Amino acid sequence: MKKNYTFLFLPIALMLLFCDATVAQNQLTAKKPSGKEAIEMTNRLMHGWNTWNTRSVLSHVLLPECFAINLAMKDQQGKILEETLIGRDHYDSKEQVIPGPHAYDGTYTELEVEWHNIRLRVQSASVDNELYILLSPLKASTGDSLLITPKMLWNRKGEINIDQHMIVGQTPTNNIKVYVNGNKKIISSNAFHIPLDKAIVISTGTSKSEELVAKTIQNAKQKFETERLKVGKSPEAYDAMQTVLAWTTIYDPNNSRIINPVSRTFSNDWVLFGWDTYFAAYMLSLDNKELAYANAIAITKEITDRGFVPNNSQYGHKSEDRTEPQVGSIVVREIYRKYKEKWFLQEVYNELLSWNRWRAANRDIDGYLVHGTDPYDYGNTKSRSATESGKMKAAKWESGMDNSPMWDDAGFDSVNHRMLMADVGLMSLYIADCQSLSEIAAILGHAGDAKELTERAEKYSKKLETLWDDQFGLYLNKDLVTGKPSYRLTPTLFYPLLTKVPSLEQASRMMKEHFYNPNEFWGEYILPSVARNDKAFKDNHYWRGRIWAPLNFLVYLGMRNYNIPGAKKDMVEKSKALLLKTWLSDRHVCENYHAETGLGGEANTWSDAFYHWGALLGFMDIMEKGYVPSPQAQMNNLKK
Repeated sequence: MKKNYTFLFLPIALMLLFCDATVAQNQLTAKKPSGKEAIEMTNRLMHGWNTWNTRSVLSHVLLPECFAINLAMKDQQGKILEETLIGRDHYDSKEQVIPGPHAYDGTYTELEVEWHNIRLRVQSASVDNELYILLSPLKASTGDSLLITPKMLWNRKGEINIDQHMIVGQTPTNNIKVYVNGNKKIISSNAFHIPLDKAIVISTGTSKSEELVAKTIQNAKQKFETERLKVGKSPEAYDAMQTVLAWTTIYDPNNSRIINPVSRTFSNDWVLFGWDTYFAAYMLSLDNKELAYANAIAITKEITDRGFVPNNSQYGHKSEDRTEPQVGSIVVREIYRKYKEKWFLQEVYNELLSWNRWRAANRDIDGYLVHGTDPYDYGNTKSRSATESGKMKAAKWESGMDNSPMWDDAGFDSVNHRMLMADVGLMSLYIADCQSLSEIAAILGHAGDAKELTERAEKYSKKLETLWDDQFGLYLNKDLVTGKPSYRLTPTLFYPLLTKVPSLEQASRMMKEHFYNPNEFWGEYILPSVARNDKAFKDNHYWRGRIWAPLNFLVYLGMRNYNIPGAKKDMVEKSKALLLKTWLSDRHVCENYHAETGLGGEANTWSDAFYHWGALLGFMDIMEKGYVPSPQAQMNNLKK
């Protein structure tokens, strides 16, 4: 019996550009990379077999053809797990996935999945553009089976034929033959059904024995593990970071690019948040230059017509009313310091400069920077952006710390749509952005821009100094209605260390009186997102008391500017211990963590269990071990 599924063909150039026909015509897309190097890099990344499909980690896809082999499980009751994701069991008791090793380029992947009393190990290797998959049932009952469904994804064009012997995918550029060695294959309308009573082998190109597939996979695993030894001084932290980044590497068919969304479970397709994606690029720069470049370019090219990088961009939506914390230039500068390729700076420079100028022009009240939201007509949509645009809640979202207690007592200008709270963290990040972008401008020969940015950094640095409370020993947010300081303490009040504005004496006081204060931030697990003696700390809900890796990371980057080695060492060691607590037990890298138990991923606290910026907790240890040179070492290297 032969099943035939035929589609129209398109030339390969159009195949790479067209998106799913079901997407609305007014779909918001990113600006395309313009430089030759960026375009060539994008095309190189969109190649080969990998788990590119964001909807399931058991979907192996060949790019650029977009031909997929989708694996699903069917239990003896007839229930089917069509899509498999990591960390979803914390939300609604679905499948439990243990993510194993995953090479960024898909040359080796491994995971175990348990669902409805079925436990399955899935290993794959990609060699010379051919795919090898070995599925090993670890637990199964009579009647449990595997479904293998071939498909052309994202409305790409091609023809699929299935018969008893193989699957053939005929695309405009390739003829893909897939062979399945399994017991008692049954063909339904569009899939193979194979009992889970012994190992199942899938291979492309030619039919291969189980022994050959297993040997090929083992060789790929050994090669991958050898590469990992290059970060041998921090193996567990690196394992967590590289694994979560590799499993969140996906293909975006709307914009024909490879990206790293924060988590596969966060939305139905993908979402890029501003500072999250820049942090992913920074971590990726450790051992995958092109993925680092790709993500930094991707989020920067999402820039809105108003001139700012949005809070988020996702399938069918972009936040046009607000931005997020300004870390883009900081990260881009650090990536450049490692690889020293000017084309990368040129690719993102204009957008970063636009964003920097926009902030000063649109979020300044009497010389202080504040959060805001510009009313925007999102059209006929019920999105949260549409209902909250121009309101206080959206202004809080712009901070990146959505429900932080910092904003509980803040006023809001409903005419100009600005939060009436001078924000120490925002001003500090903006000053650091000006300093970083000034350096980038000078490298690119834009002397006038460099001067403008340096002057802007100096202007806001002087204003930041006015927020220092000498009696309290800390920079404090300022209520712009009453003129009084706010004592709702969060780790963002340490961000001035990023700017080098504080003196060493001030920095030391900040550490001694507040960082090490057990009533505020010190404890077995650090740093809580609000001081322990704040009434909101016990809420343990999202930004109200939980520990967030980016806050620790930004404070750590600031610490590197000062001679406070004890505090820096404690930050690094405690952050790493927090990451490994959940990683070693569940192999989860969490969006945020409980500040007293150290646990992450609890559903009722809005904590995604597999979210890549959680790995920043371990990235600090990797940096301290010397795999990422110190700022002074990088500067010395640039001068050579």
